[in-house]
Amino acid sequence: MALNDSDINNSDTPRPVIGLTTYLEQASTGVWNVPASFLPRVYFEAVNRAGGIAVLLPPQPVSPEIARQVLGSLDGLIVSGGKDIDPARYGQEPHESTDAPRHDRDAWEDALLQAAIDTETPFLGICRGLQVLNVALGGTLHQHLPDVIGSNRYNLGGGIFNVNRVSVAQESLLADALAGDDSVAVKSYHHQAIDQLADGLRVTARSDDGLVQAVELPDVPFGLAVQWHPEEDVDSDIRLFEALVQAAAQHATERARA
Repeated sequence: MALNDSDINNSDTPRPVIGLTTYLEQASTGVWNVPASFLPRVYFEAVNRAGGIAVLLPPQPVSPEIARQVLGSLDGLIVSGGKDIDPARYGQEPHESTDAPRHDRDAWEDALLQAAIDTETPFLGICRGLQVLNVALGGTLHQHLPDVIGSNRYNLGGGIFNVNRVSVAQESLLADALAGDDSVAVKSYHHQAIDQLADGLRVTARSDDGLVQAVELPDVPFGLAVQWHPEEDVDSDIRLFEALVQAAAQHATERARA
């Protein structure tokens, strides 16, 4: 459940701080055309509406120590969508449709996720974020889904999100976040997906063609990732962000007590 106004105004209930990874893209504004940190507004608006404080995390040089320092200032983490992961990270040559690698972002998000796991900081992976989690833990990806399933149902192109239905495993973190719903309609925009599942991950949602649509990491209190884009649907369903914010608030409380 999201924090309500009385919670937010109560000094005894501070809002949890959620870090969101960002893109590094060439951006034009006014007379400037420069590389810039970028994230669609819908991501951090969803965090705000769920009761959290959003902090943007641009790609930058990283080490395990830096990643742990960053996580030490956060109560939760969102690994957002974006360009394809470098296939060399899972031992493959690039498919002709695979994006040019973004080595800085791959390294940054891998290190942040590893630090989140080590510190048991609640995290939510979105689209690319699910793929980063799987690759970070030793899994692989299908590089171009039309070659696998014979359709473009998950990526219509042109910035158009297609609606697909996924089945949710019961007795899972995802089912708890969705109040027990066993099937949900989701907005998809991806051409890659999990192939070999990493050790330690549990599949908690699939589409009717068998593709993995959500995973969780049972070894941590809240480690969830989905292949779809919940930030595009918060007007009708903000529950995944609420679940993360609630877990982050609990994490902050426990860390303060410790």
